[in-house]
Amino acid sequence: MDGDFRRDFVREPAGLKQNPALVLNADYRPLSYYPLSLWPWQEAVKAVWLDRVDIVAEYDHVVRSPSMRIRMPSVVVLRDYVKPRKRVAFTRFNLFLRDEFRCQYCGTRSDLTFDHVVPRAAGGTTTWENVVAACAPCNLRKGSRSLQRSGLHLRKTPRAPGAEEMRNMGRKFPPNHLHESWIDFLYWDAELEA
Repeated sequence: MDGDFRRDFVREPAGLKQNPALVLNADYRPLSYYPLSLWPWQEAVKAVWLDRVDIVAEYDHVVRSPSMRIRMPSVVVLRDYVKPRKRVAFTRFNLFLRDEFRCQYCGTRSDLTFDHVVPRAAGGTTTWENVVAACAPCNLRKGSRSLQRSGLHLRKTPRAPGAEEMRNMGRKFPPNHLHESWIDFLYWDAELEA
């Protein structure tokens, strides 16, 4: 159930155009940072109606039915704690996130692909420890040669990231839209105003 439950919280951007709700776990942390755990307002209202969440913050807009009137939730917190995954899936996106969307040879952020540090032709495997984000020019320059023969150097040694490390990395890349009511729940390590 854990996997299906978690997938329901991260929706496609098309459904989030108007008044999305930030979804917090029972410990008041977002379920995920990248992508940010958001529900369309309809899902948030449904969860409130089904008594699955508590409303923490609201928009000024109101939704009405013949028998009910409710302000649209902007932040909701789950009543039941969802245990975060401990293992990070080895995906292209997670690889780019681990490497901060930078080429691990030159540091550029454009035209990213991935590269096997020890080429597959030389027995290299497709694992966290052997694959890095690389821009197309650096990837072509390296080709199927070793780092030493190509003259390239890694910015950091590739390794499998931990789940908490990836959550923290995701915090560095906020989405384009952040509602003011979400800020306190996304950046709790920020300095407080006096």
